[in-house]
Amino acid sequence: MKKILNTRKIKWTIAGIILTAAVCFSLLFYFYIIKDLPSPTRLVSASIPQSTQIFDRNNTLLYTIYSSKNQTFIPLSYIPASMQQAIISIEDKDFYNHGAIDIKGTVRAFISTVFKREIQGGSTITQQLVKNSLLTSERTIIRKIKEALLSFAAEALYSKKKILEMYLNQAPFGGTAWGIEAASQRYFGKSAKDLTLAQSALLAGLTEAPTAYSPQTNPHLAKQRQIEVLKKMYQQKYISKKQLDEAIKTPLTYQQISEGIKAPHFVLYVKELLVQKYGIKKVEQGGLKVITSLDLPTQEYAQATVSAEISKLVSFDVGNGATLITNPKTGEILAMVGSRDYFDTEHDGNVNVTSSLRQPGSAIKPINYAVGLIKGFTAASPFVDQKTCYPNPTGSPYCPVNYDGKFHGVMQMRFALANSINIPAVKMLKANGVSDMIATASAMGITSFTDSSRYGLSLTLGGGEVTMLELTTMYGVFANNGYRVDLHPILKVTDANGKVLEEYKPKEILFAKKILPEGVAFIISHILSDNGARELEFGPNSELKISNFPVSVKTGTTNDFRDNWTVGYTPDRVVAVWVGNNDNHPMSGLVSGVTGAAPIWHKLMKHMLEGTKPRLPVMPTNVIGKTICAASGLLPPEESTPDRCPTRFEYFIRGTQPAKVDPGRQKVLIDKATNDLAKPDQKDNVEEKDELVVTDVVGDRYCITCPHPE
Repeated sequence: MKKILNTRKIKWTIAGIILTAAVCFSLLFYFYIIKDLPSPTRLVSASIPQSTQIFDRNNTLLYTIYSSKNQTFIPLSYIPASMQQAIISIEDKDFYNHGAIDIKGTVRAFISTVFKREIQGGSTITQQLVKNSLLTSERTIIRKIKEALLSFAAEALYSKKKILEMYLNQAPFGGTAWGIEAASQRYFGKSAKDLTLAQSALLAGLTEAPTAYSPQTNPHLAKQRQIEVLKKMYQQKYISKKQLDEAIKTPLTYQQISEGIKAPHFVLYVKELLVQKYGIKKVEQGGLKVITSLDLPTQEYAQATVSAEISKLVSFDVGNGATLITNPKTGEILAMVGSRDYFDTEHDGNVNVTSSLRQPGSAIKPINYAVGLIKGFTAASPFVDQKTCYPNPTGSPYCPVNYDGKFHGVMQMRFALANSINIPAVKMLKANGVSDMIATASAMGITSFTDSSRYGLSLTLGGGEVTMLELTTMYGVFANNGYRVDLHPILKVTDANGKVLEEYKPKEILFAKKILPEGVAFIISHILSDNGARELEFGPNSELKISNFPVSVKTGTTNDFRDNWTVGYTPDRVVAVWVGNNDNHPMSGLVSGVTGAAPIWHKLMKHMLEGTKPRLPVMPTNVIGKTICAASGLLPPEESTPDRCPTRFEYFIRGTQPAKVDPGRQKVLIDKATNDLAKPDQKDNVEEKDELVVTDVVGDRYCITCPHPE
């Protein structure tokens, strides 16, 4: 009997525990899920959004995202079948065949994300409708549970056609356009009922990322997305192969948008950053107040300068220009001019060149030489500027040439970099290694260089694409004496209730990451500011010289004349300028480092320096100065004469200064393949020369050596 009572007691205890757990779970489920769950009946009415305003650093309004949605509800019968089919094809191909949640789609998305590492959405149109209209875009488990519950409720209340109608009327299509009718008017200036197949596919592709796929700002991405939608429609048998081909070939003309926007490229750049962080609904309806780093007077001067100067380059077949001006100490963007005219849609003026991938030409060289300084080379290390070819496993040997088509004999690093001579730069990269240059570039802010196996020695001449945003960050490291400060275009964001969501305090740069030794940054900056050192190619009074201000500057021109750059900096400002053509066709060969971007850069940098005093860079304690022989880079003999050893002054990182005395002329063996000093045991492919040769050694490695030019 006692045993039976104990058994019953255990059963009742277990039942009590289960009941208690159920009650607790129910309470938690109610308070965290059910209590604040919005009613699905709200899907048939639109909530009133609040405008988001974007200001410059001085509280001047740049752009207002309207406080009320540009939204017009139309019945499904007014929406062309092509539009309905396009949205179903790209967003939820089994929409009419599953319930509120597509189990197969969810599993497929999970497998793709976890095992294939390919992000793939698994939400149904019903779920997206609920998320867009009733919930936030926060990525939490609770939000997903609410989304699932509301989706089941919506499918119980409304038919599939009604849900599709509500989705098409409430989906975001970019800017103030919510719903297909507003989108059709915004982009094509017509009612949704008149949309063609090509136009429907374009609009259907916007809903996933309206800003990223906007045909006004990213026309190439928008076209790719449209083609993707059309192919999905063809695969799902909504259209024929003929319709597919015709729709892809059909040219689309977009209506020009004029919404009182100032600094449009910058504003849309900032908007995209906000969307990535807060979600499109909060940005376009949440009443945010955004203070940016932009200085509108500087922006307007930069825009006017770019537009005026590009108009002077018509004879050089230059169609566009762009500039970025930053404060390197804080990363604040003071001006961003993405093209000569944002509203010139005929020439893709909407495209923001500052965020587009372009080849940098020789503007990338300072990274290569910085790596060389880190490895023990010096600004006095000599290079042989003679014809040199490098084996190419996949084709003809790589034989770099100089911009001026000449060879200059022996050149020390200072003069090779200052005059942007190509062959010494390639030799420098050969000594450094491509992977080391890419690693340093990545640390300095060039994130576009990825797999080092994709690049060869031409990388130092601009063989890898970068964005102006990346290039400006990189030059900021030199301006900051080796410290990297990322760009910060947003200073403060507050919500509709005045709550501060984020705030950037420039004093926090004390925590910036040190990338380069201070001595390396100082020497590179000193070389780039040495007007005398660059006289060989640029002359004494080029556009790179700004009166008596010590400004570091570098030009870059691709060998096919598709991109032309000038990037310069002081401790307080970085100014980057590009000229070229958006469609990438070459400019006239007359455009060079001092006739293309340089005049624009000169005007902008001079404007930025107005009212300031020249500031000489402070020499780090680990940098010393030495008098050296101008040809060899070695110490002058005690009884040196101007004809034997003309001297000059040079800076060195302590420990790398020359210790040997210039030996004068002597017979030496030269490697014919490299034009450098032959190895001690080398007997083949050598020739004897009676010339001055550098025999200085760094570690256990010979410096690149140089026959003395006659």
